[in-house]
Amino acid sequence: MKAFTKLATISLLLVLMLSIGMSVQAQTVTLRYANWNVGTAEENNVQRQLVAAYMEANPGVTVEFVDMSGDGRWDEKLTNFAARGELPDVWMADVTPYYVQNGWAADLTELVSADPDWQNVPAALKNAVTYSGKILALPTAQFVMGYWVNVDLFDAANLDAPAYGVSLEDFVAATSAVADVGQGVLGLNEMEPIIGWYPSTQDSALGWFGFDGTHMNYNSAAFKAAVDAALEAQPITWQGLNDEQKTGFASQGPWELFLNQEVGAQWDGGWVVPGYAQNATFNWDFVGIPGGNQAMVADLLVVSATTADLQAAYDFAKWMSFSSEGYAREAELAQAAGGVPNRMPVSISAESIDLYMSFVGDRPGLRQALENLDNSLLESLAKIVPGYVNARWEGKPGIDIGENQDVNLGFIFGNVASGQFEFSNLSAQLEEFANTQLDEARAQLP
Repeated sequence: MKAFTKLATISLLLVLMLSIGMSVQAQTVTLRYANWNVGTAEENNVQRQLVAAYMEANPGVTVEFVDMSGDGRWDEKLTNFAARGELPDVWMADVTPYYVQNGWAADLTELVSADPDWQNVPAALKNAVTYSGKILALPTAQFVMGYWVNVDLFDAANLDAPAYGVSLEDFVAATSAVADVGQGVLGLNEMEPIIGWYPSTQDSALGWFGFDGTHMNYNSAAFKAAVDAALEAQPITWQGLNDEQKTGFASQGPWELFLNQEVGAQWDGGWVVPGYAQNATFNWDFVGIPGGNQAMVADLLVVSATTADLQAAYDFAKWMSFSSEGYAREAELAQAAGGVPNRMPVSISAESIDLYMSFVGDRPGLRQALENLDNSLLESLAKIVPGYVNARWEGKPGIDIGENQDVNLGFIFGNVASGQFEFSNLSAQLEEFANTQLDEARAQLP
């Protein structure tokens, strides 16, 4: 009996020791976090406060900020960390395919599949982080992108202001009618965004800038129509003003037009909402893209495949991204600071939409857009599509434009209104070159 008691006591002590050991281990999880939105410790912005709130709620976890202030681009710094075996546990993604190609991104498929908040993430965002059926990143922010309208400006001109769902024809007519360059009013702020969204209104198979999910469609009728539409709109945009006409505007550039009430419809992303909510002295709303859609800009977080504690890294990354609880806490922090949340909810529900809208007032178009995010045109293709940077900007298809030799695609698309070339004469060559870039980059993925 004494032997049994002694054995039981030893067993109990072992259990206690193991329990204590597990507790100590649970309180020593350290996660290294790299993001460009955390500012400095002295600023202690909302994002840093959100990290602090996570550690307060999870006392067994310490989050350390990785110093990314050195020379070089974001991905160059990450490459240096990887070479030393020191990748952050969680980091903001710049070009996700690069991380996938190098095997840096953890597979989060099983973790998100059982997560209720993940079920409410819009399809456009889920698709953005899916590679060969695997979830290899998390959407940490989304911003609707499209046209924002000055309702009062249209009312003053006895015109119906465009509303979310407006037809393409009515949108063009309204923005043309409200323009009065002599009185310092433009219809649209800029012409170039038209090339991005217009193809989708002509061909539903096309997304942002003529991308169909695999290839660019620069030689399609829909894309050529987009270029023509941009050129036709030029006279009612900032790009259509000569130097003398610009003196009739208080704005020094197209980015100032909206708050100065000098434009009917401004193309911009949802990051402008805090500024509009706090500084606009007129009634404004979101129209998005004619036809009842919007573009979407997304920020992504990657969890390292080399993290020592995948579950802990995922839990933290979720808190900073699509967690409904984390977003509610962020909204509290923004309210305490007297501002508006800098990002829109990622996990979309009636509750999260109501929470966000409580900061911005009655904006029916913005609410409709947030309720209709699944089929958004993802604008952030450079962050997720292998080869897109070369297929859209940096690639050189072997074309000379006037005195400019061997120009890249960014130069060509930025100068369609220069009169130096006809886009339709180059479109077939551009499409073939761009799609070769996409195909070759995709083939390099594991």
